[in-house]
Amino acid sequence: MEIKIEKRDMLFLLICLGLGLLAELTFLHGVIGIAYPIFILGFYTVLFMKFRLRFHHRRIGLLFMAAIWMLSMSFVLYDNFLFYQLNILLIPILVLAHIVLITSPNTYEWNTPKFILLVAAKLGRGIEYSASFVKAALKKAGKTEEGWKTWRLVFIGILISTPLLVVILSLLMSADAVFNDMMSRFFPYIFEFTWVEDAFRIVYVIIAGMLFFGVFQVLTKQSRLIKAEPVEKKVHEWSSVIAITILVMLNAVFVLFVAIQFTYFFNENLIEGFTYADYARRGFFELVFVTMINFSLLILFLKLVVTPKKGEKLTLKILYSLLVVVSGIMLISAYQRLSLYEEAYGFTFDRLLARTFMIFLIVIFAYTFIRIWLERLSLIHFYLILGLFYYAFLNVIHLDQIVVNKNLERYEEVGKIDIYYLESQSYTGIDGLMRLYEKDPDYPELKQLLQRIELEELPNWQSYNITKHKVTKKFNEMTFE
Repeated sequence: MEIKIEKRDMLFLLICLGLGLLAELTFLHGVIGIAYPIFILGFYTVLFMKFRLRFHHRRIGLLFMAAIWMLSMSFVLYDNFLFYQLNILLIPILVLAHIVLITSPNTYEWNTPKFILLVAAKLGRGIEYSASFVKAALKKAGKTEEGWKTWRLVFIGILISTPLLVVILSLLMSADAVFNDMMSRFFPYIFEFTWVEDAFRIVYVIIAGMLFFGVFQVLTKQSRLIKAEPVEKKVHEWSSVIAITILVMLNAVFVLFVAIQFTYFFNENLIEGFTYADYARRGFFELVFVTMINFSLLILFLKLVVTPKKGEKLTLKILYSLLVVVSGIMLISAYQRLSLYEEAYGFTFDRLLARTFMIFLIVIFAYTFIRIWLERLSLIHFYLILGLFYYAFLNVIHLDQIVVNKNLERYEEVGKIDIYYLESQSYTGIDGLMRLYEKDPDYPELKQLLQRIELEELPNWQSYNITKHKVTKKFNEMTFE
């Protein structure tokens, strides 16, 4: 890749190295907190500074940006371990996808698998650009090809000699006490272990800064994936007769199952031999799994089954609709089972997450039902947007707090609560334990559990988190008599 270096490129490189320094301050100083949204702010400031407001795909772009900000703010507001781990990986992917999207022409269809290839290609070209830029800069500094070779050989020599010097100096210092004292006095920093960590941080800043620089530089350069003319691909269509046969057989079984479900949930006298809680424990995951199978079949049939015959088309639509309806009823049945199980055994993060996922699936099925009869609607477009919104929504509603509140409400009703589960819910769970202690300080083993907990103030500004700060302050001010 041939690169012509200009002064503005060097200035922008310095800005990107500053962004790399901000990334180091964000990600390499312990637990991430308020530093993440600060980094996102800095990143998009550089982006807007470079491209002004010349962006495309503005509506979906704004949705992406809102989701990114919501996810980054979760590092400041809440302390859920699962979302913390997921967001560390997911946010960079979303940011890369977002900046590629808003710098691609409006004519480009982002809701296709080709978009994933485009994002990967931009990242690859960004890395290639940075490497070529460094090579061009060194050549320019060396003026000639011979000068470039000299710089490269010097760099290789430094890499080889550095570890040798460390070993040799260590041996010489061990061999002579006077030499050891002199070297330790005049060059104390070299022999401290922290220089290895500092060197790693410097390398991290350079690599991160060069990566940002390369990606920003190639964003507006059109890729072959964008410029290529659309190629018609032969779609393998499925037989409508086979699809109708499969749907008839499946729907017959599901209708029978749903009929039995109605007798269970609308006639309590038919339930004998086990409690609602026992019944709720049976079959929840099986129902959700069957629903997912139905959903997968439905999407495949809608995509691949094509028939010109009006009678077959109408039959398929009716069978599709029936499959959606019975799948929805099975989801409602699974939701009721989970509700009964929570009433019997309490609320957990996993159970509440399963609840929200079933509601998400019901919305998906409702839209798919509409799509069956209005064929011009796009399924993938809606699924991607709803999936992004759903995940961002999970991050901002504070599921841990809802779990704690629900368990405390259940304690008020039945006098039972799992204090050890609340302890496992990190700071939010500890806050629930303190609230329980204020209500009932004599609850078995609660005082001893709280006395074993140790909370310390956050070590640095990068880790600042509102939930952790409030809970730590309240805990340290609380006395357990």
